[in-house]
Amino acid sequence: MLKKEEELVNQGKMLPLMEAFYTIQGEGYHKGTAAYFIRIGGCDVGCHWCDVKESWNAETHPPTSTDTIVSQALTYSKTIVVTGGEPLTWNMQPLTKQIKEGGGITHIETSGAYPLTGLWDWICLSPKKVKKPLPGIYQKANELKCIIYNKNDFQFAEEEAEKVNPTCILYLQPEWSVREKMIPLIVAYVMNKPKWKVSLQTHKYLNIP
Repeated sequence: MLKKEEELVNQGKMLPLMEAFYTIQGEGYHKGTAAYFIRIGGCDVGCHWCDVKESWNAETHPPTSTDTIVSQALTYSKTIVVTGGEPLTWNMQPLTKQIKEGGGITHIETSGAYPLTGLWDWICLSPKKVKKPLPGIYQKANELKCIIYNKNDFQFAEEEAEKVNPTCILYLQPEWSVREKMIPLIVAYVMNKPKWKVSLQTHKYLNIP
């Protein structure tokens, strides 16, 4: 990366863009909604079951101007979802400011492992055991999405749910590779503790991005 590009990336005026696409939100509260996804490269959280490990190394994804990213996004949709990787690795303020100035609605999907930057209309917090969220994001999260890979993850989900604000919507989502095993356990758990809701990766069932 050139020094000038590095400076702009550090400022959030360029970002390591992995991919961007218009599709249907498949998870959580807004599932079924048309949205434009911006996937930012770079993540050191390192979930072993991550289905986009190619996003981890930011250096493999070209620094792209936020002007370019936003102008492209707003031609498709007003609902813009920023995901990763871990988007909060970078300064999200310039990107979200431009989206909102263009009339867009900003959503983020994050582990919360880095300080919250940017102007967000919806925050999906998906905490990970290996690198837990910073305290400041819990009270700002609109939804808490806990991934269930094994039985121990239910206890982790309960611990995380105690930290969020009372209006935060609580979701349990099976990790895709063990969904057949975990879905019956999640269904039983939610029926026993109805403060939780079930989230499924419906985009994978629909065979769309």
